[in-house]
Amino acid sequence: MPKATFAARYENLARICEFVSSNAKTAGLDDSAAYAVELATNEAATNIIEHGYGGNGDGKIECAIEADDGGVTVVLLDWGKPFDASKVPQANYSVPLEDLPLRGVGLRLIRGFMDEVQFERIPGDGNRLMMRKSR
Repeated sequence: MPKATFAARYENLARICEFVSSNAKTAGLDDSAAYAVELATNEAATNIIEHGYGGNGDGKIECAIEADDGGVTVVLLDWGKPFDASKVPQANYSVPLEDLPLRGVGLRLIRGFMDEVQFERIPGDGNRLMMRKSR
C-alpha cells in the first residue's frame, strides 16, 4: 500500500493530489475515476488544512492508497481538531446555483465523487477519512 506524509499546507495540495491520482491510475482506474478520486482528495485535504489545522500548516496529513479487484481506497489521517461529519449542516440545494453559499458543500462533493465515504475519530486524537472508488 503506497503511503506518504505531507505537511498540512495549501502548497502541498498538488503533491497530495498527484500522489493519489498517479497511484489510482497505476492501480487500474480509468482517467475519469482517477480524476474523481483526485477531486475528492483535494477537497478533503483542503478541509483538513483549513478546519483541522486552522490553515497554519502546523500539522501533517498521512495519505495511503490501496487497490483491490473492486477499486481503490484512499485513507487520510490527520491529528487536527476533532471532526464529526454528522454535525455539518446540510446545504440547501433547492435554491438557484447562484444563491448557494461559496462554502459548505465540500462533503457533498466528496460523497458525490466517491462510492463510499467514512469518517471516524481514532485513538490518539486523530481523524480518519476513508474514501472508496469502485471500478
